[in-house]
Amino acid sequence: MKGLPEERTIRLAQYMVEQGATVRQTAARFGISKSTVHKDITTRLKKLNAVLYDRVQQVLQTNKEERHIRGGMATRAKYQAKAEEKNSHPPSGDG
Repeated sequence: MKGLPEERTIRLAQYMVEQGATVRQTAARFGISKSTVHKDITTRLKKLNAVLYDRVQQVLQTNKEERHIRGGMATRAKYQAKAEEKNSHPPSGDG
């Protein structure tokens, strides 16, 4: 994402608030690193737009509170996929 860091910061923050996106999702959407997103929304944004900064902090707090739920869902999906893969392969005729 090219352009001025100030413009990028506002665009990232607006996206996060509108979508309720995580830092990781925002970084992937804009093709930049998670550390850049984090730096922009915690340091630069506070100086640029205090109201938007507060809204982003609310989104970050919500995401932090839900993080353990998303992690559990990801683990569950992982093991369900493994089980389905195992069940889709018929046993070999050895024996």
